[in-house]
Amino acid sequence: MPREAEPSNNERVFILEALRGNIRLDGRPLDAFRDIKLAFGDEDGVADVELGKTRVLARISASVTAPFPDRKFDGIFTVITELSPMASPAFEVGRQTETETLLSRLLEVALRRSSALSTESLCLLAGQKVWSLTATCHILSHDGNLLDACNIAVLAALQHYRIPDVTVKGEEVIIHSIQERNPVPLALLHHPLCVTMALFEGGEKVVVDATITEQQCCEGEVVVTANKYGEVVQIAKLGGVAADALVLLQCIDVALEKVKELDTVISRALEKDARERDVGGLLAELRAENER
Repeated sequence: MPREAEPSNNERVFILEALRGNIRLDGRPLDAFRDIKLAFGDEDGVADVELGKTRVLARISASVTAPFPDRKFDGIFTVITELSPMASPAFEVGRQTETETLLSRLLEVALRRSSALSTESLCLLAGQKVWSLTATCHILSHDGNLLDACNIAVLAALQHYRIPDVTVKGEEVIIHSIQERNPVPLALLHHPLCVTMALFEGGEKVVVDATITEQQCCEGEVVVTANKYGEVVQIAKLGGVAADALVLLQCIDVALEKVKELDTVISRALEKDARERDVGGLLAELRAENER
C-alpha cells in the first residue's frame, strides 16, 4: 500500500527545533491558520476551499426519497469524502484508508449529529417523501489539515445551496423549477466549525492548522468543533501522547477564537458572491414578483 513521503531525520529535527523557539517553517504564529481562499461555483451549493496548498471542492445535491422507518418526519443528510491519488500518492481508488474513515466520522459528528441542518425541514410528506441531501467532498490537493478544509467547504456549500421550492396538495408533491419559483435556502440551525491542533513537546505545545510535514512530526492531535456562540459540539483526541486537562482547556479557548474568524471568512465570501450574482437588483425584483 502506498504511503505518504515522510520527512527525513534532518528535516524532522529542524522542524522540532524551530517549534521549540516558537518558529514555523512558513513564518506563521503557532495559533494562525494559513491563508483561506473560498470561492463558489456557477451552480448553487458548490464551494472551493484552498487552505494553503490543501484544496477541497464540496458539492451539495438533493433528491426525493422515502424516509427511514423510524424517522418518518426527518429528511436524510449524508456527508461523503472522496480521496483520490490526484491529491496524494497515499490514496488509492476503491480502497478506503484510515484517513478517509476518520475524516468521514468527524465530519458526520460535526455537521449531522450536531443538528446543524434541520432535517425536519427536509420532510415533504410525512412517512412517504423527504429530501435526501448529500454533501460530497472531493480532495483535490493534500498538504495537511484535511478535516478543517472539508468542514469549511461543506458548511459554505450548505449556506450557498438553494433547494427547489415545493407545494404539497393532499398526497401530491409538486417540485417547482427555477423558472416557476425561486429556490429556498436550507434551514441551518447553527454553523459548527472544526479546529485541528497538533501537539508537540509531550502535549505542552499546541500548533493550529499543521501542514502535512508538521502533522508527520507531531505527537498527537486534538480536534475541537464549536460554533461562534461558544457552544462546543465535539472534542476528539486522535491518539498519540496524553494531553493534560489544562492543555485541552487551552485548545478549547484557542478553537473558540478561531471559529469566529472562520465564520467571518465564510460570511464575507457568501456576501461577495451574492453581490456578484445580484446584478442590477435582479434577485430582489424576482422575489417581489414571486410575492405578487
